[in-house]
Amino acid sequence: GWFLLWLLPSILRALASPETRPSSTLCQQSPTKVSCKGVGLRKFPKELGQGIKYLELSSNFIQNLSGSYMAGFGQLEYLDVCFNQLEAVSATALAWLPQLRSLLLGSNHLDRNYLANGEAFRLLRNIEVLDLSVNNLESHMASWYISNLTSLRVLDLSGNRMTKLVAGSFRSSLRLRQLDLSNNYIMEIQEGAFEPLEELEVLNLALNSLHCISGFSLTQLRVLNLSHNALELFSSEEGAEPYLLRVLDLSHNRLLSFPELPKVHDLTHLNLSNNLIASLLSGSPHPREFVLLYKEMERFNRTVRPAATLTHVADLDLSNNRLELFPFSFFHPLGSLHSLSLARNCLQDVARDSVSNGSMELSVRSLDLHSNALRVLPRWFFNSLPHLESVDLGSNSLQPCESQGSDMGRDLEGDSHMSALRDTCTPFYDVPHLKHLSLSKNNISRLQPYTFSQTPLLSLDLSGNRDLSMPTGALVGLELSLQELSLRDNQMDESQAALPCLGTLRVLDLSGNHLSLLPTGLSCSPLESLDVRDNNLQTLGKLGSWSRRLRAVFVAGNPWSCCSLGWLD
Repeated sequence: GWFLLWLLPSILRALASPETRPSSTLCQQSPTKVSCKGVGLRKFPKELGQGIKYLELSSNFIQNLSGSYMAGFGQLEYLDVCFNQLEAVSATALAWLPQLRSLLLGSNHLDRNYLANGEAFRLLRNIEVLDLSVNNLESHMASWYISNLTSLRVLDLSGNRMTKLVAGSFRSSLRLRQLDLSNNYIMEIQEGAFEPLEELEVLNLALNSLHCISGFSLTQLRVLNLSHNALELFSSEEGAEPYLLRVLDLSHNRLLSFPELPKVHDLTHLNLSNNLIASLLSGSPHPREFVLLYKEMERFNRTVRPAATLTHVADLDLSNNRLELFPFSFFHPLGSLHSLSLARNCLQDVARDSVSNGSMELSVRSLDLHSNALRVLPRWFFNSLPHLESVDLGSNSLQPCESQGSDMGRDLEGDSHMSALRDTCTPFYDVPHLKHLSLSKNNISRLQPYTFSQTPLLSLDLSGNRDLSMPTGALVGLELSLQELSLRDNQMDESQAALPCLGTLRVLDLSGNHLSLLPTGLSCSPLESLDVRDNNLQTLGKLGSWSRRLRAVFVAGNPWSCCSLGWLD
């Protein structure tokens, strides 16, 4: 008996080991679908039942697919062998899979035995989706693998070691609709590499080493991602043929100027963030480092203003560039523009064309100008944005103006003294459609009375304004609209944080201040979330009926008095 007890742990380990108990018994199985993801398989599970159409074998240790294991899988349509140690695929194995439509082989070692493997791939006559990502494939290896796949619709070659795309690389796969070549080392694309792919709609070339796209002529493309390259130039082929392109991502490149886009296109989303664009105005001098490295750049200087072709663009991202001026005249032709980001630039001023005489209006609804060097936004700026609903002005140097009533701003137009004041402050009153406003980190020292009069804000962020003083009248006009208010990290005491009766306020952030008492105005607010972390509170005092709606309260970082904790009840 003692001997059996001594052997028992070894017996249990043996029963649990892959050698004595098939890992396939851990698979999740239905009549036509089996998932063996991450169960420790070292070979293809030939013992699985007949009639399976969907088989997931990802995250195992399979090294080869051979014919001896594949008999009985003739109905298989989807096979996932990603994240294994696969290096060999035999022709006899693929011959057993005449119905296979999707084959996912990403994150394996298919650079080994690529000649024999590629020969076997010729049997994949019906394959439509193929994933060969992260397999250490060089350009010629990838071309060999797909050299006879005529039914291919979706191809993923991302994360490999491709450096060049030669003409005819995809000559056999003329039905391709989606092609992912991201995260390679591609430095050159020969003319004719993509042109035969007349059905190609989505092309991802992000995270490569491309320096120039000249004569872009893929009129059938709908989505093109060229982000995270080293592009200094993007120009399209001249001609009147319409382009179907809707989404273009040129972010994280080295563009010095606005790209030359096709004259006729359906572009709705354009991302130019994280480039070196210093001006949007035609005829502007280029930065000192600008060098005409390409003949196309000389031609670009003679083209018409690029904004004239952007009539369908709804989302434009120009954040993280070198713009110093907000030129209204550039954006005016963009009649469909709803979202515009100029965050993290060097903006110091806004400018409008003098000939417009104040009639220029933009259709923008969401505007991001945070992290610039803006000191003043004039009255006409908001008048020219009649549909504006959300604006982020954080991390600038804007001081709000005072308004003593809804008509005050208009009554003072002729007053020279008030005109001088308006040159140093920004009017946030009487902006009828504005719902969301961020003025965080603007070094605002004091809010004036009626600062937001006739502006029905739903959310207001005043965080990060050290020693901000906010008298009771500052938020007058927001009593029936404001739902979220942030006064975080302002180092305010209770004398600086006077709140009016905000009857719709649901979320209030007062963290990072010097409050020893809660603002009395809270008794009117149906708060659901209250953040008072990192203050000087010893007690929350006697809470009224308003506290019953609270769902989340953050109170850490206060010197609570153990003798005054009745409020917890």
